Amino acid sequence: MEFSSRITSRFLTIAAAIATTIGFFTAAPQAAAQSGQGWDVTKIDGREYVSVEGIKRFYGFTKLTRTGNRVVLENSKLEMKLGVGSYECLMNNVKFVFSNKVEASGNKVLVSRMDLAKLIDPVLRPNFIPKAGNFRTVILDAGHGGKDPGATNPYGTEANYNLKLAGRVKGLLEQRGFRVIMTRSSDQYLSLQQRVDLANKITEEAIFISIHFNSGGRAARGIETFTLSPPGVAHYGRGLVSGDALARAGNEHDSANIALATAVHGCLLQKLGTNTFDRGIKRARFSVLSGVRHPAILMEGGFMSHAYEARLIHSEAYQNALASGVRDAILKYRAAVTRKPATQPQR
Repeated sequence: MEFSSRITSRFLTIAAAIATTIGFFTAAPQAAAQSGQGWDVTKIDGREYVSVEGIKRFYGFTKLTRTGNRVVLENSKLEMKLGVGSYECLMNNVKFVFSNKVEASGNKVLVSRMDLAKLIDPVLRPNFIPKAGNFRTVILDAGHGGKDPGATNPYGTEANYNLKLAGRVKGLLEQRGFRVIMTRSSDQYLSLQQRVDLANKITEEAIFISIHFNSGGRAARGIETFTLSPPGVAHYGRGLVSGDALARAGNEHDSANIALATAVHGCLLQKLGTNTFDRGIKRARFSVLSGVRHPAILMEGGFMSHAYEARLIHSEAYQNALASGVRDAILKYRAAVTRKPATQPQR
């Protein structure tokens, strides 16, 4: 089966935009969000929000359109769509899932300061992320293995597909001069902590990608990418618990995590084409994301339990499309976070 790598109008993606930032500004939204300076801050239920008008001004959007509860921010490179009462944010039609839903107060549409600082800013300005581009090492974590097959279907096991995909990515990255470390290179069982420990033994700058395929109801389909939930944000799909307030080792790289996820998710959508269902970039508290001390993401490359996607996952063409998408994403991500602005933001 052929998978188009052509950039369609739907997927003039953030993965392309991430390599060229919208513009340089004299203040950083993360600093502004923390200090409250330069933003019209509204409190709702003890949580702080900023207006979409403020986002428009700060990031150089030239047009803001509101139709009922729908808001669209636009400039020549980017279209951002939001909905009051929704957690979803579409940037060039790539789906992100906010930590807090979009609110309205009077005639204002509001985005949480958490989502401004921890998602919008690093996605739109990856070059402001400090010390993120000095890596030549990629850690690939093929999920499951050994006594843990992961999801299964009549074609095979998730553990085997994870390992095959990791091997393909490894070969492509080594051709580009990267050092690639696999947490496992055979059908071997590793605990989640063992994976974390192996990754944390790497003392040089590196990034970590955990490779998985999904399972769910027969109708569930599509790709999704996870980053570690920031402190105060729950695991996707459940409510807050007391432990969610604590910072984990992986939260040191919250901004780099979301920028890496954006590059990978966007490039996979490009490679797989317009028939691929976009489940979005989400927050979670998976152990491998919580404990790894490098920028880290977990990708789900499709559903083993979906009849059509199961056949795709079993095909070399699909695996090759995923592998080349991950390679392209890592190159785009490194280029984006390496290019630094003339004026560094105040922290």
